[in-house]
Amino acid sequence: MRFDDLQSWLRWQETLHPRTIKLGLERSAAVWSRLQRDSVAFPVITIAGTNGKGSCAAMLESIYRAAGYRTACYTSPHLLRYNERIRLNGLEIRDATLCAAFERVDRARGASTLTYFEFGTLAALDLFVRAQPDVAILEVGLGGRLDAVNILDPDVAVVATIGMDHAAWLGDTPDRIAAEKAGIFRPHRPAVVGHRAPSGALLERSETLGCDLFVLGRDFDWEDEGSTWHWLGPELVQTGLPAPALRGIFQRDNAATVLMTVACLNPRLPVAIPHLSLGLQRTHLPGRFQIVPGAVTWLLDVAHNAQAAAALAANLRAFDCPGRMHAVLGVLQDKDPQAIAEPLAGQVDAWYLGQSADPRALPTAELRAGLEGLAAERDLHGCEGITEALRTAADRARAGDCILAFGSFTTVEAALRYIHGAAAS
Repeated sequence: MRFDDLQSWLRWQETLHPRTIKLGLERSAAVWSRLQRDSVAFPVITIAGTNGKGSCAAMLESIYRAAGYRTACYTSPHLLRYNERIRLNGLEIRDATLCAAFERVDRARGASTLTYFEFGTLAALDLFVRAQPDVAILEVGLGGRLDAVNILDPDVAVVATIGMDHAAWLGDTPDRIAAEKAGIFRPHRPAVVGHRAPSGALLERSETLGCDLFVLGRDFDWEDEGSTWHWLGPELVQTGLPAPALRGIFQRDNAATVLMTVACLNPRLPVAIPHLSLGLQRTHLPGRFQIVPGAVTWLLDVAHNAQAAAALAANLRAFDCPGRMHAVLGVLQDKDPQAIAEPLAGQVDAWYLGQSADPRALPTAELRAGLEGLAAERDLHGCEGITEALRTAADRARAGDCILAFGSFTTVEAALRYIHGAAAS
């Protein structure tokens, strides 16, 4: 074996390909053809989207587990441990099992220089084929058409909400981005769109392929029933459903999309109403308006584009913070900091800006320059790094205050490590 421990494997994978992101299926498909000759006998659900795909994946995994099915789930990125990305029956994959999968990918790749994401995706799919679960849930990393998970044909393709993000790779218009997401559609197979105003590119691609297309607000929807809600499907109504465990009214859109997906697979994987309810209630997804209570309440959210920031702002409006709201913000270089911060400007009393350890993180000086016009009259602090920003916010916060850490996965990761470290000291 090339390496005996997980961290050595991951460090090496980061250097294997000259570019961090290199979209395309040729490398992954070629290695996969050498790595796995067994057919994929289990249903595959592939989920794309600018926002909401992680929530949809978590709900689907929880629902199918509640129904007693053996699940495989692949998501990215991770927060604290790489193993979070690959789960079998809700459990993170163990280091030794993952290292063995990495070794198999390494042997199969020959001279191919896989990216970090491609290497991990191939390892996850290899593990899933060996485990033969009842259903596999795959979250697209970037785009869809050229993403490594797309080497498998989904039985149901899901596209959650679409917004402007990753324009350098996916295109600079909503239609171009939507066309990349629609690349996961397959001929004559169900496609579920959890976006109320889908781009023409999605509709055209679906029509060209002859997909059974289901669009939120057109073919399925949801309605409030006070403390519960009901789902309106093409031929079915589910009443008295509990609120999803994930916070935010927008999570009802995601939950409705998930129920439509479950309905598409119901002939193969039937799910009873009690299991739908239990799965929605048990769904857990760190970093999505995650609340860490205490004298000072921490709020953690991976919102990293304008659309996600608007959803975060709606959650903040519904959350009772008796004191001041302190916001710790760190973003990556390909993001628009003003577009991320602007929806929350009227709800934040003090800003703390920092650059995370991610090599793609935006330097603090550039982040501050992007926000000075927006927050000129507010308390604005530029810090050397994201940890200093977290520490400064914690030092200035008083009982009853809240600290919101958001802007990227690496910002939330740093916040979780800071909170755990503070609790242990």
